[in-house]
Amino acid sequence: MEKIVDRLEKDDKIVGAVIGSAKKGSFIAGADIGMISEAESAQEAAELSIAGQEGMDRLEKIFTEHGKPVVAAIDGPAMGGGLELALACSMRIVTDSPKTVLSLPEVKLGLLPGAGGTQRLPKLIGIVDALDMMLTGKNIRAKKAKKLGLADEVVAPGILLEIAKKRALAGKVTSKAKGSGDAMKDFALEGNPVGRLVLFKQARESVFKKTRGRYPATERIIEAVKAGVESGPKAGYTAEAQYFGELVMSDESAAMRAIFFATQDLKKDSGVAAKSVKPKPVKRVGVLGGGLMGAGIAAISTMKAKTPVRIKEVDAQGVGRGFDYVHKLLEKDQKRKIRSAHDVKRMMNMVTGCTDMSGFKSLDLVIEAVFEDLNLKQNLLREVEAATSTDTIFASNTSSLPISDIAKASTHP
Repeated sequence: MEKIVDRLEKDDKIVGAVIGSAKKGSFIAGADIGMISEAESAQEAAELSIAGQEGMDRLEKIFTEHGKPVVAAIDGPAMGGGLELALACSMRIVTDSPKTVLSLPEVKLGLLPGAGGTQRLPKLIGIVDALDMMLTGKNIRAKKAKKLGLADEVVAPGILLEIAKKRALAGKVTSKAKGSGDAMKDFALEGNPVGRLVLFKQARESVFKKTRGRYPATERIIEAVKAGVESGPKAGYTAEAQYFGELVMSDESAAMRAIFFATQDLKKDSGVAAKSVKPKPVKRVGVLGGGLMGAGIAAISTMKAKTPVRIKEVDAQGVGRGFDYVHKLLEKDQKRKIRSAHDVKRMMNMVTGCTDMSGFKSLDLVIEAVFEDLNLKQNLLREVEAATSTDTIFASNTSSLPISDIAKASTHP
């Protein structure tokens, strides 16, 4: 990055730049948490923050001092340090892909944004919305990002680079929106010292209700933002780096990073010790029961695992209720602009139903989600075994019956 910034600063033939990702469907998912965890002191961790701040500052000055627009072309996640880099650009263009999310999730690791995020985000979208993003770590999707002023444009993934290049070549920034809410309300809270005093007081009280003072990251985020707003950029960046260093060495952050690493390890764990064992691909799923739980499993199998699902119920009405529930969840995503109408229709076509065992022969996985009745579950297991391949996996959603008792009905327990 330093080499590229050097070139942007010195080469007069370059009139603008686009920062995109060579990894399809992902911008930058964040900093290397392992590198942060290697810091042995608060000072060492603070120096990592300062280095990040200086890098982003140089990038920002490509436009503010050299007059060359730097456009962030975002398709997929722009999270943590990835969003901080985008904030240092003079413009952000995002795609309407469901994978495109913008967030500063450092709070979930007991940290705060350490590469200028606590200072640039409030300037761009206002203090209230910036605190909301940083204190929750929540994902912001394309439409909401545009409304907040976090994104300047929303485009289809296929034309992202083309549009980004046009904007960079234009030699100017088309938008620098700040905040999305009521202008009078924003000014009342943020535009004067008394309003800001009330704003930060309310933020602290809201956070305290949830943390009871046991979670230092949230308090430090508020203090870093306040330092920048009240005492100027230099004080803000100094506070951000200092607090980042302190938080990296805190017991709370160490514990939360340990959970993060454990979660990542679990994703790679096959569940068996032998390295030679490979997971079996699951391409078709069956669900016994179209009630709330069964329909929920069917929906997740289709929406998340992208697998065709067959719902079995005792009658057509039961199958219909299962369909309705899956469709309701998909429609919810459509209203939130996470999925298109075409995606909803395509996914609904992946959900089929039956009132007998027809179509079960080709299933890789069958999940039962019927009433907590041992005889019922055992009878269903016998039926499934008779109708499916010997390679089919039978899974139970039971919450109270021992799985070994259900398995007694199986010829392959």
